[in-house]
Amino acid sequence: RLYCVLLECCPEADPRPDAAALQLALDEKLFGQHLATEVILKAVTGFVNNPNPKKPLALSLHGWAGTGKNFVSKIVAENLYKAGLSSRFVHLFVSTLHFPHEHQVQLYKDQLQKWIRGNVSACAKSIFIFDEMDKLHPGLIDAIKPFLDYYEQIDGVSYRKVIFIFLSNAGGDLITKVALDFWRKGREREEIRLKDLEEVLSLGVFNNRNSGLWHSSLIDRNLIDYFVPFLPLEYKHVKMCIRAEMKSRGSPVDDEIVQKVADEMTFFPKDERIYSDKGCKTVQTKLDFC
Repeated sequence: RLYCVLLECCPEADPRPDAAALQLALDEKLFGQHLATEVILKAVTGFVNNPNPKKPLALSLHGWAGTGKNFVSKIVAENLYKAGLSSRFVHLFVSTLHFPHEHQVQLYKDQLQKWIRGNVSACAKSIFIFDEMDKLHPGLIDAIKPFLDYYEQIDGVSYRKVIFIFLSNAGGDLITKVALDFWRKGREREEIRLKDLEEVLSLGVFNNRNSGLWHSSLIDRNLIDYFVPFLPLEYKHVKMCIRAEMKSRGSPVDDEIVQKVADEMTFFPKDERIYSDKGCKTVQTKLDFC
């Protein structure tokens, strides 16, 4: 027990996740993303509380930068492991950092398989996060296809309790088009349902050479459980981000500063100026100058 307190052990019968805590974290840190909140909450709690899942959980998160994809992966990691992204059992891959050279794709495939096999052998409840999927070389991600499939074991190792999370800007234009259509028709963004986006998103990503999932067997074999759309953020959501950042710094929320920072952000389309073109990505740096 002392060893596990000091160095962190792989959980066997850990009571996490706490659905109420996950809901609270999503509500407090993720703004304007009713679809993502609903899907992530149900998918993660349902999967982890299932004693015998048939396959690993695979979530593909899509949307423009600054809309909350990284926040969600951080929230999920923290809900499952006290150490969050610093946990020994949470593994983050960044495409441009870990897989930079196209001519070494086969080497990366071999290394990736060995890395996943070794870490899951050590802890069946591992989490693997792949960031910048839209910058991943085509075909590379197919190396992990066997680990996402409906196999009870591969070489004596079960991968059924693993969570894979893919983060990508690919599909952001498709998501924005649907959101903009709803806005122009006078409909609330909360009326957008997953069925309005999931199919067009999966097809769009599959056919987009710059998605990292271009013609991928992960999509072709229906191994990705949810394509989670992150909607572009409106002016009111940017202000929510600013308030949350001020609170996290222990600063009193000053509405004048909130207004000033929000007004310095840029919005699109050019005429309507509805959505922040960087989401909440630059809120921290802009707040530093106020």
